[in-house]
Amino acid sequence: MVSQEYKDMLGAKSVIRELSEWGGRRAREIGAQNVFDFSLGNPSVPVPQQLTDKMIELLQTRDTMELHGYSQSQGIVAVREKFAGYLNKTFGMDYTAEHIFMTTGAAGAVAHAARAVTQPGDEVITFAPYFPEYNHYINQTGAVLKVVPADTKQFQINFDEFERLLNPKTMAVLINTPNNPSGTVYSTETIRRLAAVLEEKQREYGHDIFIISDEPYRDIIFEGVDSPYVSKFYDNTLSCYSFAKSLSIPGERLGYVAANPKCTDSGLISAMCAQISRGIGHNCPPSLIQIAVAEVLGLTSDLSVYETNMNIIYDTLVDLGFEVVKPGGTFYIFPKALEEDAESFCKKAMKYDLVLVPADTFGCPGYFRMAYCIETEKVERAMEALRRFVRMEYGK
Repeated sequence: MVSQEYKDMLGAKSVIRELSEWGGRRAREIGAQNVFDFSLGNPSVPVPQQLTDKMIELLQTRDTMELHGYSQSQGIVAVREKFAGYLNKTFGMDYTAEHIFMTTGAAGAVAHAARAVTQPGDEVITFAPYFPEYNHYINQTGAVLKVVPADTKQFQINFDEFERLLNPKTMAVLINTPNNPSGTVYSTETIRRLAAVLEEKQREYGHDIFIISDEPYRDIIFEGVDSPYVSKFYDNTLSCYSFAKSLSIPGERLGYVAANPKCTDSGLISAMCAQISRGIGHNCPPSLIQIAVAEVLGLTSDLSVYETNMNIIYDTLVDLGFEVVKPGGTFYIFPKALEEDAESFCKKAMKYDLVLVPADTFGCPGYFRMAYCIETEKVERAMEALRRFVRMEYGK
């Protein structure tokens, strides 16, 4: 008999993927240039030429078994050493290779981190709006995800509601900054306050509470925005990173868990993650991409286009009367819909070939997400379609 749990999941597919598939079908009908698809967060800027050149060089000069053989369960030691050194230089930390575990993207990192610091029945708290897949990353460990309602004024942390949810079952807090879907970056003030609350609760409850810091957008920060490195402010932090967005390589699935050297059992977390892998069938990312990225650490794609796109969309939304918080990073913006039912709003937008994502599954009904990782020229044309949509449907 097949698993009923996974059969049931077929009826609750990702709304993002479903809208992206609709956009693909529509593009085949009328041409991709005529469909303004803001559904999927797939990086749109080219991979840096230096990374491409480095991969070609490696393929031409290195031993094939080094590039294509199995790596160690925790990742290639020399790669982990380079990653640790880069983090230390960039953020003033004290990582070593033993604190790094290589994963298949940030999703793999969060899934491992959650299992490393929870047991079935424990609770993990996150903050709306949040990435919907967190439900699966956490609940399928046997732990339970609890969601703090959104602070819709700035999309920082709603501390009053957070402290109401905290209880002795809380073993971890899952944060995402810069945030998908809001584009908000948690300020140093917010992170300091979060750390202070958790330090107090650790003493009160008599056990560790970890921060699992989901950081795939860490390098997409806009001018003048305060973007603290969470591990600098709270010892029991596991940083989960992906190179998907910074290097425009989401298909390569390369990320890592970095256990703060000051966290409880810091020297064991990476090795524990390797044991977790045995139970969930995870294997390290391909050796080739581990080695190649380690050779170009600090390099990013030209990420400036995302801020350009954000400003165009933000200015248009404000001009049209939308309520919207200006993003501090990522390639997402998160306006309030012009009617209470965001799903209805987004369905109406499809008549104008605008693909927008209603935010009910992000824990924030009444809002919608736009992923503006598309060409600037197309963003500008999309704003014409957005103005037409708002005028025709809402008389604005």
